[in-house]
Amino acid sequence: MTRKVVLLGPQGPTPDVGALVRDLGIKGPVALVRAGYQERESDDEALVTALGVPAVNLTLHARGNDVFKHEAEFATAYQARQQRLRQMQGLYHTRLEGTEEAAKRISLRYVEPELLAQEEKVSVDQYRYMDLDHIERCQAVRAAFDKEWPYENVPLIAQHRHEVRELIGPTEALVITGGHVASLLNRLQLFDVLGAASDRPIIAWSAGAMVLTDRIVLFHDYPPYGSDIAQVLDAGFGLVPGYAVLPDARRRINLGAAAGIQRFARRMAPATCVAMDHGARMVFDDGELVYADATRLTTTGDAERNWTGEASRFSTPYLGGVHV
Repeated sequence: MTRKVVLLGPQGPTPDVGALVRDLGIKGPVALVRAGYQERESDDEALVTALGVPAVNLTLHARGNDVFKHEAEFATAYQARQQRLRQMQGLYHTRLEGTEEAAKRISLRYVEPELLAQEEKVSVDQYRYMDLDHIERCQAVRAAFDKEWPYENVPLIAQHRHEVRELIGPTEALVITGGHVASLLNRLQLFDVLGAASDRPIIAWSAGAMVLTDRIVLFHDYPPYGSDIAQVLDAGFGLVPGYAVLPDARRRINLGAAAGIQRFARRMAPATCVAMDHGARMVFDDGELVYADATRLTTTGDAERNWTGEASRFSTPYLGGVHV
C-alpha cells in the first residue's frame, strides 16, 4: 500500500482539518501527536472537535518526561547530546551571520552587473555549503548517540514504544500538529511513532509538516528578537523529500522582497520552497506530490500564489557547485 501524507497550512481559530478528514473517508479513531506544545499537549478538546472523529492522544511529551525522570543515566547522556546540538546551531548561525553581512555589503557595490551576479552566486554557494555541513554534523551526533544508547536497551523507552504501538494499532490515521519543532522531532524519534504508524495516512501542519521534510528550515523575516537569517535546524524524516515547507508565511515572510526570496530559493534548490498559509494543502503519495494549493517561492524571486504543483520543481534550477 502507498503512504499518503497531507500537509496543511496553520489551523488557527478556524481549522479546516475536519474537511480533509472527511475528504479522505477517515471515520476514526486517529492517533494525535501534540508533543510540540509540550506541557499543553493534553489540551486537545478543541482540536478533536474540529477533527470530527474520535482521537487518541499519544502524549509523547509526557512520555519523554517520564523517561528522563526515571532513566537517569540515559537522561544525562541525552541532555548532553542536546546541549551539543544547541552549541553547534549557535556556531553555525554565527557563520551564517558573517556570510549574510558580506553578501549585503557586496550587493551595494557599484560594479558591473555580471560581476555582481557572480559574487551573488558565491554567497549562495557559501550558504549551501554551511547548510549541508551542519546537517551532516547533526546527523553524525545523533548516529553516535543512537549507537551508544540503543533505545531498545532502555527499559522505559521500550515500554513506551510498545504502548504507543498499541495505541496506534486500531487507528486509521496519524495527525501531527505544530508547536516547538525540535521538541516534536525529538519525541517522534524517541518513540518511533512513524515506524509504528506504518502505512497509515499522515496529516500534518506547521511544525508537524516541517519534520516530515528532509530539511527543517527555521525562518522569520520579522523576528521579535535576534537575526532574520534563515537556518537549517536538522534533518527531518524525509517522507516528503525535495521540499522546504514554510508555514504561516503571511506573518513570517516578506513576500514582496524579491531579492531575498530569490536568494533563499536558490540556496534551497533543487528543493522547492513552499509557503503554507491557512487553507494551503499539499498531498503526497509515497513521497510524490499529487496535488497542491499553496504559494511557491521561485529562484527568480517571485511568490507564485495558487501554485498547483504542476510546474516541475526543476524548472528554474540553481546551477551552483553544492548539491543538497
